[in-house]
Amino acid sequence: MSLSELRNNKFVRFVSNKYVLILVVFIIWMLFFDANSYLTHHELDSEINALEDNAEFYQKEIENDKAFIKKMEDKEEMEKFAREKYYLKKENEDIYIIENQDSIKKENKR
Repeated sequence: MSLSELRNNKFVRFVSNKYVLILVVFIIWMLFFDANSYLTHHELDSEINALEDNAEFYQKEIENDKAFIKKMEDKEEMEKFAREKYYLKKENEDIYIIENQDSIKKENKR
């Protein structure tokens, strides 16, 4: 194929049109290099999705904490929690902590 035959080709004539070249350069610029490019929008969308997931997680945690606070309003529940979690006791009271043999063996293996 010679240069004159190549110039007469419809595709080459279409692609070499100055308006088509400007349009292609503009599209490439907008997709990759501009401040509002597709890549930037894709990153921001993924950040938004991650933040929405975090918001859902924290909403569930807030609901759990509210339920726990409501449960702790009862004096007997609060005392039970303090005894089980922090091993608190009343005056003149002895506490015996009984551990499973399995948990003791696991601690010794470490």
